[in-house]
Amino acid sequence: MITMKDIVREGHPSLVKVAQGVEVPLNEEDKDLLKAMITFLKNSQDEKTAEKYKLRAGVGLAAPQLGIDKRLVAIHFEDLNGKLYSYGLVNPKIISHSVERTYLSSGEGCLSVDRNVEGYVPRHARITLKATDLEGNPLKLRLKGYAAVVFQHEIDHLNGIMFYDHINKDNPFAIPDNAKPVE
Repeated sequence: MITMKDIVREGHPSLVKVAQGVEVPLNEEDKDLLKAMITFLKNSQDEKTAEKYKLRAGVGLAAPQLGIDKRLVAIHFEDLNGKLYSYGLVNPKIISHSVERTYLSSGEGCLSVDRNVEGYVPRHARITLKATDLEGNPLKLRLKGYAAVVFQHEIDHLNGIMFYDHINKDNPFAIPDNAKPVE
């Protein structure tokens, strides 16, 4: 079972390098890793389990956050409309995105960052991504709003980019050009 002690923190080299692509179909080791990552997210969102194991709540986790150099991402959350996003993604890649931007007015956080980082993180308002799922099936997702932000945050981890790298250094609360906050 993955716990907070397994998650690497700021300064770890795996957080700033581009992760390696993963062979498809997945071998059992990579399948088990991706399933464990999804289980961690589910556990982190369950009040009793999170308290018992001292887990911080998360909606996404990328393999580099575990110090593992692989393009694997787990996502698990329910949006404000009750739609469940629960995915184990292999080699996810954004293939198109909107010109329009968005940001979370509350800012972003990260399981690998133990401090509060103030500021708006500009993201694409809509994205289309391709990936392979746990079973080896090709997957194409069109996402907008909060879901688009979450997926972009995790894919950034695969490319050695931290969320705060996007924040305007001179004015962290400058509203990004052509952007509206996520509703």
